[in-house]
Amino acid sequence: MSELVTGEAVALELRPAKLPSRALAVLLDLAVAVIAYIVVTIGVVAATASLDEAAQTALSIAMFVLLLVGGPIAVETLSHGRSLGKMACGLRVVRDDGGPIRFRHALVRGLIGVIEILMTLGVVAVIASLVSARGRRLGDVFAGTLVVRERVPVARTGFVPPPPPWLAGRFSGLDLSAVPDGLWLAIRQYLTRMQQLDPQVGWSMAEQLATDLAARTGTPAPQGVPPAAYLAAVLQERQAREARRAFSHGVFEGGAPTVSDAGAGTGGAGAYGPPIVATPAAAPPPSPYGVEGDGSSAPRDAVRQPPAPQDAPADDRPSTGFAPPA
Repeated sequence: MSELVTGEAVALELRPAKLPSRALAVLLDLAVAVIAYIVVTIGVVAATASLDEAAQTALSIAMFVLLLVGGPIAVETLSHGRSLGKMACGLRVVRDDGGPIRFRHALVRGLIGVIEILMTLGVVAVIASLVSARGRRLGDVFAGTLVVRERVPVARTGFVPPPPPWLAGRFSGLDLSAVPDGLWLAIRQYLTRMQQLDPQVGWSMAEQLATDLAARTGTPAPQGVPPAAYLAAVLQERQAREARRAFSHGVFEGGAPTVSDAGAGTGGAGAYGPPIVATPAAAPPPSPYGVEGDGSSAPRDAVRQPPAPQDAPADDRPSTGFAPPA
């Protein structure tokens, strides 16, 4: 499988699109744009037959720019990277960190695409894609984007475990603007593969990533919260903000999943349930975020009493020593 590899040598499971599928998607988009241009041109010419030749030429140029340049930019912006051709081929334009693109990304791709696709008949785009290790054309390089395959087997995609329910909403006040894309990638890939790592190595990696993340946000991790759980909670907060920004509404409320979402299929306790009291007679399975051996969602010396239910007042829940920045 073709993989993206970040500067931290972390493999990203999103698969870059191959040149043939990208070329087919571009041809489909161009065909739709040309058909729309011809139809609109016929209508405008019929409606402006009384104008002089200069005015008609100006209108033709304006329609060309609007439909063949502005049209793809608007479609990619509104569809978050999925034009008609890309949807037909199962492709999507995403940022380098895997997030949805915005208007500035679509604008850069569209403007540079005029030169490397329309003016050179795609020769420059093909050469750039063949030279690039990830198949990116010049527009993707300057925009910081990548065309990936959306239709991938579910079993081969990475799954990021959700954070414990008792961390819901604790990081809604963090300033995440200074966190680079490379660090987000490293965090995401660690969470998807932490159960495949040696426990000691995985714990040290989580501590290092948590330290780097705390340095970027300006707020240290709450006392008593395992570093992996801290990373998962902050990553979920970032994804919630991206979802609110990209869509008018979603399943997130207030930067955290609702109680019904977190506990779906588990009686409201979430995927991991609340921290439990450690007992020497039993050996429960290790939690993805806790210290191996106690089955809790926090280190051994951090939690000895179960937290209050989700619907209890905030003052009755176990304190983690964390206060959002003012």
